[in-house]
Amino acid sequence: MYAFTFERPSTLGDAAKLAAAGARPLAGGQTLLASMKLRLANPENLVDLGGIRELSGIRRDGNQLVIGAMARHAEVAASDDVKSALPALAELAGGIGDRQVRNLGTIGGSLANNDPAACYPAAVLALAATIKTTHREIPADEYFTGLFGTALEDGELITAVRFPIPRRAAYMKFRQPASRFALIGVFVAQGASQVRVAVTGGGNGVFRHEGLEQALTSSFAPEAAAGVEISADGLSSDLHATAAYRANLIGVMAQRAVAQALG
Repeated sequence: MYAFTFERPSTLGDAAKLAAAGARPLAGGQTLLASMKLRLANPENLVDLGGIRELSGIRRDGNQLVIGAMARHAEVAASDDVKSALPALAELAGGIGDRQVRNLGTIGGSLANNDPAACYPAAVLALAATIKTTHREIPADEYFTGLFGTALEDGELITAVRFPIPRRAAYMKFRQPASRFALIGVFVAQGASQVRVAVTGGGNGVFRHEGLEQALTSSFAPEAAAGVEISADGLSSDLHATAAYRANLIGVMAQRAVAQALG
């Protein structure tokens, strides 16, 4: 690694001051530390968020689930509140990476990084969650801006994510075997009047699929999803899968997600 300074504040206020002064936040470090070891990233100052109690915790708040930004994937997967209120999210968290990744990676770090094949962005977008930061609250539809891009401003830290609890929800992922990232992941959430469908792994970032949403709002059944033509336009094509293969996977994963939500 290149040389850097390291700070580990105990309060959110101190962390926010360091971040505003240009320090790079360190959450789970699953992407940042690997990039630093390869000298692909060269932050001069790191601020470790791991000692800030204000950023931890998972709680039910009426018809919403509030998860602190520094909640580890393993904590989300094991939480009784998550498993009872939003089991699809617990299952999603339990399928991220491997045991080591799940015990270090955090929901806030995943959302701040916004990898185009990450799982949490699909849940946040499909569930119309709200990202709380040190400056404001950002609706999911306004948060994701493209490849590794978010609405976060310089020095702005995620503090928590607020998830509305849907009528039904499920997430299905076709894993890339080595990384366990989503070759395609589809999160389906049925609300009081609308179904939202978010796709990850398909392109430059997570996106909603309007055709699937319309079909499933009319009839929440696997057959409705099967009747939607999925275009390959704009989808990624690489050594792992062609755009056409990914398009087919979107339809298959959507059908399986609906079946699981109903089951």
